Amino acid sequence: MRTLPSPMVPHRDPERLLHHVRAQWGGRGDLWVFGYASLIWRPEFEPDEQRPAFVHGYHRALRMVSRINRGTPERPGLVFALLSGGACRGLVYRIDARRAHDELERLWAREMPTGVYDPRWLECRTPQGPVRALAFTLSRRSPSYTGRLGDDAIVEILREARGRYGTTLDYLVRTAQALRHHGIADREIERLVALARRHRLLD
Repeated sequence: MRTLPSPMVPHRDPERLLHHVRAQWGGRGDLWVFGYASLIWRPEFEPDEQRPAFVHGYHRALRMVSRINRGTPERPGLVFALLSGGACRGLVYRIDARRAHDELERLWAREMPTGVYDPRWLECRTPQGPVRALAFTLSRRSPSYTGRLGDDAIVEILREARGRYGTTLDYLVRTAQALRHHGIADREIERLVALARRHRLLD
């Protein structure tokens, strides 16, 4: 089994990153946010508009260590990350400018407490035209990036890993269900669900 990365002290200040994101946004118009995994089935904010969206240059992958939410330091779990390369279908959410500053604060507290992500403004194609949306991407240089894991290692994590929000397996299944609900095909996620079923982790 490939050893998951060891925890490291974050070297980036979340507040400084938030200040940078605010400056890039400008703070005067509506805020758009791109969701590719749990933000699809648990956004924790009420969007004023929601659209299917396509991002070129990034893809969804189960290659991010979770030592709190979906695992522990002793038995790390996995969550999806948005990595460079390829393409990704998800949802974009519009938050009205009157609420956007407060909602961004709450979103930041959820996604960026340790500054692990590289927040980026990505061009998202939607049926109504392109929008520039905030997305939480992960660098391959991050200590939370696992690299490619073999199926045996993934099955062990799906079987064992549990954190404060539940298991990695539940996280995978809920993401798969949410994508299907929105008509988004992801062959790798379906392969991982089938892998879990073959190992009798699912009915």
